Amino acid sequence: MFKRIIDLRDHLADISLFLLGPRQTGKSTLIKDSFASLQLFDLLDPELFRDLQKSPALLKEMVQASSEKIVVIDEIQKIPELLDVAHSLIESKIKKRFILTGSSARKIKKQGQNLLGGRAFPLSLHPITSKEYLTGAKNQDLHPLLEQGGLPQVITSKNPNRLLKAYVGVYLQEEIKAEAYVRNLGDFSRFLDVAALTNSEQINLKGIANDAQISPRTVSSYYEILQDTLIGYLLESFRETKTRKAVATPKFYFFDVGVSNFLSGREKLSPGTSEYGKALEHFIFTELLAYRDYSEKSFELFYWRSTSQYEVDFIIRMKSKKLIGIEVKGTNRVDKDDLKGLKAFEEDFKLSQKIVVCNEKHPRQVDDFLILPYAEFCKRLWANEFI
Repeated sequence: MFKRIIDLRDHLADISLFLLGPRQTGKSTLIKDSFASLQLFDLLDPELFRDLQKSPALLKEMVQASSEKIVVIDEIQKIPELLDVAHSLIESKIKKRFILTGSSARKIKKQGQNLLGGRAFPLSLHPITSKEYLTGAKNQDLHPLLEQGGLPQVITSKNPNRLLKAYVGVYLQEEIKAEAYVRNLGDFSRFLDVAALTNSEQINLKGIANDAQISPRTVSSYYEILQDTLIGYLLESFRETKTRKAVATPKFYFFDVGVSNFLSGREKLSPGTSEYGKALEHFIFTELLAYRDYSEKSFELFYWRSTSQYEVDFIIRMKSKKLIGIEVKGTNRVDKDDLKGLKAFEEDFKLSQKIVVCNEKHPRQVDDFLILPYAEFCKRLWANEFI
């Protein structure tokens, strides 16, 4: 239904692929839609899982016995030892390409397995982006992405909340409990709820620990699990300003706006509310992250906040060292107060572009500030107008 931006066939022409992405972002569907014929090893198949877990070397024999040119190992983190076998097959220069998919890097990292020594190109698959959504949605309004997020099954469902509830349950049961990532699933479940309520905010380990009734050290380890299982990302602070000293604490964002909304109990978003503003900021973060990965642009992404409470939601630093400042406001009308953070940042560093993303109806230019409706910002972002 939605035309994905990643072209697997184009990438696979040169090198094998490592396709990482959270559960249900569409990795298997993308692969099946891209290739008419392939050899698939689905590690969610209990019988195949048992066979390969007992003897990873079986993979080599099964691959060599097949005439298929494309080999897919789905959810390879379940048997990380298969990476060594795949590596060996690629080294043997057989005329086959591999696509290795995974929804978690934790087990691979923990066991010290190689990532194919650079012989597989890493790709990240994100939830449906604004550009992809507009290729398949009947309604060209992006508001559903702010409320429901971009998981393909969710945004095509008549009952998205039911699927989001099931998604969180699957994550807890299959990804967390089955892999024994945590000792107490109840503690982790409470942490997830609190982490959602503080999504897009600076991480306060002590405050979150109190609310979730666990220790700050446990909170820190749980955030690591969210990152390793691709459920969330840290956004580091830009600390180089001197006139206004910057805070150092990172922010955390879930990988999908809909998952965060569900966990925090936000079903409907009304423009102008603080909940709407947080969801819009979160959505813009996911767009920037997906754009960086899909376009293969090498830029760094930060936020900035001074100890005197001036803030810029996103600072983009390009290879050329040029900086772009992006402030996100859920308001229907941007005023001078909304520009204070960008102005304060420029006391130390000149911004090549100053952009305010908001809920206004039409783009405006105010001095050297570009004020854009969020749909227009997304359109220009994917058209490479900013970077």
